[in-house]
Amino acid sequence: MTFSFLPELLISMFVLLVVVVGSYYIKSSKNPLPAVDWPVAGILPSLVYNLHRLHDYIAFDLLAPSGHSLKFAIVNIRFFMTCEPANIQHIFTSNHANYPKGEEFAEIFDVMRGSIFTVDGESCRRQRANYQGVLSSPRLVGLMTRCCRDKVEKGLLPFITHMARTNSPVDMADLMTRLVFDLYASIIFGVDPARLSLDMPPVHVANAMDTVMEVGLTRHIVPAFCWKVMRRLNIGPERKLAAAQAVLRCFTTDMIMERRKNGHTIVAQEEPVDVLSSYINDPDYNGDLLHPTLITYMIAGRDTIGTTLPWIFYNLAKNPHVVSSIRDELAPIMSRKAAIANASAAMMILEPEEVKALVYLQATLLESLRLYPPVPIERKSVVAADVMPTGHEVCALDIVLISLYSVGRMEAVWGADCQEYRPERWLSQDGRKLRFVPSHKFMAFNSGPRLCLGKDIAIIQIKTIVAAVVWNFDVKMLDDRAIDTKLSCLLQMKDGLKLKLNKREM
Repeated sequence: MTFSFLPELLISMFVLLVVVVGSYYIKSSKNPLPAVDWPVAGILPSLVYNLHRLHDYIAFDLLAPSGHSLKFAIVNIRFFMTCEPANIQHIFTSNHANYPKGEEFAEIFDVMRGSIFTVDGESCRRQRANYQGVLSSPRLVGLMTRCCRDKVEKGLLPFITHMARTNSPVDMADLMTRLVFDLYASIIFGVDPARLSLDMPPVHVANAMDTVMEVGLTRHIVPAFCWKVMRRLNIGPERKLAAAQAVLRCFTTDMIMERRKNGHTIVAQEEPVDVLSSYINDPDYNGDLLHPTLITYMIAGRDTIGTTLPWIFYNLAKNPHVVSSIRDELAPIMSRKAAIANASAAMMILEPEEVKALVYLQATLLESLRLYPPVPIERKSVVAADVMPTGHEVCALDIVLISLYSVGRMEAVWGADCQEYRPERWLSQDGRKLRFVPSHKFMAFNSGPRLCLGKDIAIIQIKTIVAAVVWNFDVKMLDDRAIDTKLSCLLQMKDGLKLKLNKREM
């Protein structure tokens, strides 16, 4: 019996040894260097040592001292990392064809392989046109806004009311994840999992999605041959990932079979209007593409919005004056609604058309996204040698990393107060309009040909949720603990966000 992967296994063990020894050396040193360039392993040991503060390490220890762009190598793999807006515009817009996601990216996120999330070129353009057609359907947009409003009214507000009445703290990170998971299961599959309930049942599918993003970060950091060996041997994080991928495929299979069996939605006992109904009879998606497409929709909706909402409430709990400004903006609308309903003590919820006009509320959302982008790092590959606007040269097969987290903390872009949470920076001088910021300086919704198709509906959903909570409840931090982030491709909170919410006295 021949072990064809033995050379890769030996190299993987060597790299692991270098990482462990290097990390121990750095940890035992009183003054460890922010980026030690080790033989073979490059800066990998330093990176591993600083994983607990990964994004601050990248922003302040790597990119800031190097002028916002840096070249380095790990096990002979060349990297170019940047947070310089001129480079970002070049990569995502001016010369975007030279910087695809690449084959290795598709392997890292193989559960979504073939979907718009992993493909490039003509396949991406074709799928993007399909996605745009689905997401622009008036009936689907109506479903998305209606489901959001119903979830807030019948799920979120009653749950928070119960927690406030019993004087119980709320884990806002877990609560928002459950809310958005239910919301997008309804939108995509036409079923409501009802995971937002008082007993808070386990969310196995949502946990599987988290695993995909957590192991995805490991695959980004560890040389490909290392994680591929672990995948082949079914050990370590790859074993956990395989189980998570099985859960996701089983879930989508069940949803597809249920649809084909019943032929209608559970949410709306009528002709299907959800996302699945747009794909289930499409011959282009009848093969292996349907599953990764549905998983991509779930991750695009649940992970981005579910990751953003806790950071918004974190910032609001730490900045009561911002909450007061939001309420001032909401007051005229809420007063009219209360007068019409003649129920000033009732829970007040905004309609989609009312949400659109809330400029200051949107500024608070954008400011949270600036400091805490749900996807903190973007990855691209290089097709042909090129020169960046900053003068850095990249070669074919290089890997390009764009730190969105660092862009939001650039003093050259956002001013001396770039570390502060200040929604006013997004407003015109008279405070009535949003100030335009080009996407290469604010990458939360991507940039160029890959600009987020669901941006507008996501903003409406987030504003609907935040407005309902802020108007009806006082939000306070339970304690002053620092918020750590998970080791994930998403900027999720590691230990949740414990808040105290009390019914507001009007």
